[in-house]
Amino acid sequence: MEDSQKLSQFHETGVYHFDDSNAVVFVDPVRVLNRSYNRFTVSPSTYYPRFFESPNPKPLSTVATSSSPTKRHRNRKRKRSSKQPPPLNHRERIALQRHQEARPLLLKAHECLLKSIRLLGAMSTLRSDSSCLKECLSGQHSKHSFVELGELIPSLEVTLNLRLGDSDTDPHQKLNDLEDSPSVQCYEQRVLPAFNNLVANDTKDDAVAEILSNNYIMPRESCFYMSDLGQIRNLIPAHADSGFNLIVVDPPWENASAHQKSRYPTLPNRYFLSLPIKQLTHTDGALVALWVTNREKLRNFVETELFTAWGVSYAANFYWLKVKANGSLISDLDLFHHRPYESLILGYSPGKVENSDNQSKFKPLKDDHVIMSIPGDYSRKPPIEDLLRDYVPGLKHPRCIELFAREVMAEWVAWGNEPLHFQDSRYFCQKDG
Repeated sequence: MEDSQKLSQFHETGVYHFDDSNAVVFVDPVRVLNRSYNRFTVSPSTYYPRFFESPNPKPLSTVATSSSPTKRHRNRKRKRSSKQPPPLNHRERIALQRHQEARPLLLKAHECLLKSIRLLGAMSTLRSDSSCLKECLSGQHSKHSFVELGELIPSLEVTLNLRLGDSDTDPHQKLNDLEDSPSVQCYEQRVLPAFNNLVANDTKDDAVAEILSNNYIMPRESCFYMSDLGQIRNLIPAHADSGFNLIVVDPPWENASAHQKSRYPTLPNRYFLSLPIKQLTHTDGALVALWVTNREKLRNFVETELFTAWGVSYAANFYWLKVKANGSLISDLDLFHHRPYESLILGYSPGKVENSDNQSKFKPLKDDHVIMSIPGDYSRKPPIEDLLRDYVPGLKHPRCIELFAREVMAEWVAWGNEPLHFQDSRYFCQKDG
């Protein structure tokens, strides 16, 4: 496909494929997510608050290895130069070996990006670019911690405003004017428990959920279940035919970093062993996608304990390579503790029938996929359904769920203790015209 065609497709879908194998892609999460909304649009400036510093890409040799240290860093290096670095322990040696195996693949993918001059040009405008005119939503934006609210107000209610079918309602009417509008009768309001309850937007239009005077935008045909880990079994379907074909898990892995702990509460690894992956799986099986950092302790835990406890067989490891708007990596590729990539470990959950022939129905996966994108806010992952759809078993229109979700996607179920975090209306704009 010609570069101009790929770029045109990218502007439409938010996904740019670099080669015929589709193993290396660049993703603009804003465009991907906005395909799910009619009256609202994800604000690029709030999705991309970081990594837009430098207007020009650095040479490949610079961005792929190490950046020039400052004078202060040089002085520190001189002081340490006389000391031998401590030897790597067993886990660190394994982690280094994993990195060395992944490095050629990541470099090749990054080189593809730096050679795509037209895509680099489009990337530089992602924070301000949009396919429509926008007007930022106004109103109150008190930052709520749903973890704390669940403890303080367990009976908290959500008012769900649904637009019913085709009507004369102006689709671009400001949210704050809804109550004063003569066409408000075209909306239905549902008052529901906010916690331990499945809250669904079952329409093909955007819905607005109001909690304590804050508005949260829900895409079409989506739902969330906000609870702690003890209530997740309420999502297990009565019949396996109603289970899920794609299960994405983004656990709040335990981390010693005080900075991360201040962002969201974490859990010890043993808590994740109890996730009912097998019971959530559709009769035809499910593709399980697990986000994992580069800590070797986590990788070993997943390989030796977690997938076994879930009844999931390992399939492949994809990489998420994080870049800035100028195409450079967000950090040195070889920086030991802060590498610019994470892993997406994929496996198959066999479903209702477990025998030797069951595994053969699953499409084989290779460890050669690299997803590149400019990171959004802290811990926010790019939407990956488009990239995994060919490997999801069973239904052509799969049933999808995200566990420990912090946002809600169209036609997905989002479960966690703060699934509305990135649905707050301050992350959205109103479409205009």
